[in-house]
Amino acid sequence: MRPILMKGHERPLTFLKYNRDGDLLFSCAKDHTPTVWYADNGDRLGTYRGHNGAVWSCDVSRHSTRLITGSADQTAKLWDVKTGKELFTFRFDAPARSVDLAIGDHLAVITTDSFMGNMPTAQVKRIAEDLQDQTEESALVISGITGRINRAVWGPGNRTIITAGEDATIRIWDSEVSTPSLHVVLFSHAGY
Repeated sequence: MRPILMKGHERPLTFLKYNRDGDLLFSCAKDHTPTVWYADNGDRLGTYRGHNGAVWSCDVSRHSTRLITGSADQTAKLWDVKTGKELFTFRFDAPARSVDLAIGDHLAVITTDSFMGNMPTAQVKRIAEDLQDQTEESALVISGITGRINRAVWGPGNRTIITAGEDATIRIWDSEVSTPSLHVVLFSHAGY
């Protein structure tokens, strides 16, 4: 295997994500512009322009038709992977730190940072098949965690949401209830 050098970002990289087939690589950076590359040769396919802050994370749908990004500009955006067109913007009162699509691509969990008196949250958004039906409404909001939520991902079967926090704790939350409940504290690095 020969090394491939992909150049195109102007600021430090923050996140990388392969699509399910492994032929596309998505990169996020502090330069506001998520980028998609051919994974086998490093050629840049295109960029997604619309964020006004560092882009912290991304996720791509199962069939590589949609991309979701989370940014310091207090938004998460849905994009058309092929055209680069911005499809929808979720607005928050704080920077969007991490994004993760559920199995089936009909839900996304988006974390927001503590900012200007707002506590960090993990919010579940429904992703509509038809964009005319898309709303910013949260289906579930997880709050009460002190310190930044660095990442949130879906657990097996979308039944749980797993959060990893700056407080050195991994938490597993029940995602199938209308009010979030802490299912279990899996592991804590507190004191180390």
